[in-house]
Amino acid sequence: MMLSLLYAAAYSVVGIALLCAGFVAIDLVTTGRLGHRIYEERSLNAALIVAAAFLGLGAIVFTSIWTNGASSFGPALGWTVAFGLLGVVLQALSFVVLDALTPGRLKDIAVDSRFHPGSLVAAAAMLAVSLVVCASIA
Repeated sequence: MMLSLLYAAAYSVVGIALLCAGFVAIDLVTTGRLGHRIYEERSLNAALIVAAAFLGLGAIVFTSIWTNGASSFGPALGWTVAFGLLGVVLQALSFVVLDALTPGRLKDIAVDSRFHPGSLVAAAAMLAVSLVVCASIA
C-alpha cells in the first residue's frame, strides 16, 4: 500500500509540474503576465484559456497514467512526462498558429479585460489538441 501511495505522489508531482509548464508556455505566447491579468485585471479571456489548457493537460496526464500504469513505474512515469510535455508544446503551438490565422492579435485578445469570443476559440483549440494527444496515447 505504501508503494502505491508513493507512486500516486510521484504522478501527482509530475502532473503539477506539467500544469506549471503549461501555464508558463501560455504566459510566453500571450501579452503580459497571465497571473496579473487573471487575478488583478480579472480577465475572463485569460482565465478561459488557462482553464482549457489545464483541463487538456490534466486529460493527457490522466490518459497516460491510465494507459501505462500497468507497466513498470519508471517507464510509465517517463511516458507521462513525455506525453505531458508534448501536450504543453502542442497547446502553445496551436495558440501561435491560431493567432497567425485569425484577424487581430489573439495574444492581446487573450488577456483583454473585456470578454472576446476569440478566447473561446483558443480554449477549444487547446482542448482539441489535448484530445488528439490523448487519442494517440490510447
